[in-house]
Amino acid sequence: MDFVAVRQMLIKDEGLRLKPYRCTAGKLSIGVGRNIEDKGISEKEAVFLLGNDISECVDDLSSLFDDFLQLPENIQHVLINMRFQLGPKGFRGFRMMIKAVKAADWPEMIRQMKDSSWYVQTPNRANRLIRLVEGLV
Repeated sequence: MDFVAVRQMLIKDEGLRLKPYRCTAGKLSIGVGRNIEDKGISEKEAVFLLGNDISECVDDLSSLFDDFLQLPENIQHVLINMRFQLGPKGFRGFRMMIKAVKAADWPEMIRQMKDSSWYVQTPNRANRLIRLVEGLV
């Protein structure tokens, strides 16, 4: 079977949408007619998407921190986690924390993490991440 031909035919008939939309039957769909209301996605697909999202975070953080891949691994993990949760714009709102990371000032990084609405809104996650930074203090 020619999967490429079938794929092209389905894209032509269904369309290709990169954001959720309502199909003609009123079902929330994405991509090429994927009914995410009834079918959802598989665990394998979710993990694949997560891998893409992590790579995007690393690329973005590498543009902010020249030495991102040389930072302590715990710091890399914390920054990826925060960037993933907050998105690029929200993460960049942590200007003083970013400055502290660039100076390898881990106590100041912790202070800046705590001095935020993010800390108030997601205290369990924030405290888990802070504990990873505290291991370097």
